[in-house]
Amino acid sequence: MKQIEIRQAARTVAVADGATILQAALAEGIDYPHGCRSGRCGSCKTRLISGEVKMLEHSRFALSDEERAQGLTLACCAIPQTDAVVTWLGGDEHLVAHPRRRLHCRVKTLDNATHDIKRVWLDIGEAEPLAFTAGQYARLTFPGAPARDYSMASGPSAQTLEFHIRRVPEGVTTQRIHGLLKPGDRVELEGPFGCACLREQHAGPILCIAGGSGLAPIKAIVDAAIAQGMKQPIHVYFGARSERDLYLLEHFRVLAQRYPNLSFIPVLSDVPVTERWRTGYVTDAIAHDLQDLDGWKVYVAGPPLMVEAVLQLTQARGLRSEDLHADVFFTPAQNDEET
Repeated sequence: MKQIEIRQAARTVAVADGATILQAALAEGIDYPHGCRSGRCGSCKTRLISGEVKMLEHSRFALSDEERAQGLTLACCAIPQTDAVVTWLGGDEHLVAHPRRRLHCRVKTLDNATHDIKRVWLDIGEAEPLAFTAGQYARLTFPGAPARDYSMASGPSAQTLEFHIRRVPEGVTTQRIHGLLKPGDRVELEGPFGCACLREQHAGPILCIAGGSGLAPIKAIVDAAIAQGMKQPIHVYFGARSERDLYLLEHFRVLAQRYPNLSFIPVLSDVPVTERWRTGYVTDAIAHDLQDLDGWKVYVAGPPLMVEAVLQLTQARGLRSEDLHADVFFTPAQNDEET
């Protein structure tokens, strides 16, 4: 057990052997800036004032060798080897710190968005609406299943919250949701969490990239940007394997017709070239369409390999690291999480 002083929180937390600084901080209720929790986005970048840490595998785009030499680390990948003092760098003055709450919800309705993605709407009853920023997620506990994290697809200040949940073969929770969940079932909700959410003060162009059920937080971000009257170009790319993996096409088609600053581009990776759809990897389509991302904001949500490819592409196109906000969706085998 190591003792870690976190300067901004004015707290010292005990970190169990093998645990990361971020895990210990979040367990103690400290609102430590973070995003992907996997060493890929850099949102939890931290200065190690004193002490030593062991680093888990991480992306060099989240933390470069030069930054490590300057005494920086990633809280989500840093396992303390000694007592230490740290200060985070990932705070964003434009982010609203919403109070974390626990809500007792009931399933209002559910349907199949695709062959392996179910949409679930939760009614929060008479409780005050959950305050959150579009793109954040909540921790849900469904009947008879472990708690898991899922992004809100709906906006804040509503009595009903929408989630998109992909069935994972190894996932106890998703198997139960897809096979047994029914209207009226009780669901416990804790949140909001996450920093990969809409920066409402940003005036430059926006690029949103979704893979699979990563369309949930991207939908929330786009809907919120439109509702708030953001007029800059908003490019949305949705990467999927085949047509049966596409959903919400009509939702985005209607938005794109109504708001000329919005474009929505599905890209299919596992189909032959066709006139109806863009084909290939979603990052290849983006690389073809967009040459310079300096001054943009990029929001990406999806599986780790896709997010890693987006990180490489956007950096090569001039995006500043602080302008990329990533939400990595893991399967249980990858991180004991389903998102």
